[in-house]
Amino acid sequence: MRAPPIAKLVLSPSVLLIGACVYGYIAFTIYLSFTASTLMPVTTWAGPDAYQRLFELGNWEVSVRNLGIFATLYIVLCAVLGLALAVLIDQKIRAEGTFRSIFLYPMALSFIVTGTAWKWVMDPGIGLERSLRTLGWESFSFGWVKDSDLAIYCIVIAAVWQTSGFVMALFLAGLRGVDHEVINAARLDGARTWRIYQRVIFPQLGASFISALVILAHMAIKSYDLVIALTGGGPGRSTWLPSVFMYQYTFTRNEMAVGAASAVLMLIAIAIVVMPHIIRETRKLAGGHG
Repeated sequence: MRAPPIAKLVLSPSVLLIGACVYGYIAFTIYLSFTASTLMPVTTWAGPDAYQRLFELGNWEVSVRNLGIFATLYIVLCAVLGLALAVLIDQKIRAEGTFRSIFLYPMALSFIVTGTAWKWVMDPGIGLERSLRTLGWESFSFGWVKDSDLAIYCIVIAAVWQTSGFVMALFLAGLRGVDHEVINAARLDGARTWRIYQRVIFPQLGASFISALVILAHMAIKSYDLVIALTGGGPGRSTWLPSVFMYQYTFTRNEMAVGAASAVLMLIAIAIVVMPHIIRETRKLAGGHG
């Protein structure tokens, strides 16, 4: 069925804006990554020199390694905690709506607010460490945010706190869509609750798992504001992620071509995560219409 002319007319400004402001700037960034741009964009073609320099930089290696640690822990912990909360709430507990709101509330906050709040909590001078020592626990120590080896885990804690409620909502929607006739049949056969979840319920949550994985991986790759608000990328470079690297080299160190190259690699990483899911859903939608 073809769209009526009025629909095309209404949608055309949005399509033009997206084409210019999203895909146009993506194309411009890709072009910059093959130039000799420094402080300002230039059109001097330099080939893959920026990419070669990028892979030789220790700061990029640190950023990628930090992303590996952050993304792995972030995705795994959010998935496990979100699934556990979803299973708990699915037990028809009292005040279910209240608990859902409490767990979902952090997602309503911006990452800047979350990072600032957790920075106060984790600061040894004014946060958790000082509060517990004031209460009499003099030996308590929690200075991870000041430790270059442990600061990245502070980013993980704050990110998991903010996002696990959203993952819970994804899994809860999946649990509510499970065929209860199969569950009742398993119970009549004498299957224990944990076995029902293992053999019947969890296998039917494949779509929820994939959605959670795609969303969390996408958020991990492009994480920037949480890091800046919580640690500023420090101590030193210990919490640099590729997004922080991109900003630093583009706008602070005046190496725009290198920054653009890092942005292109981030785009490729996000595309690798997102595109298979989009293609799968598009084919499913086309098959449904067919």
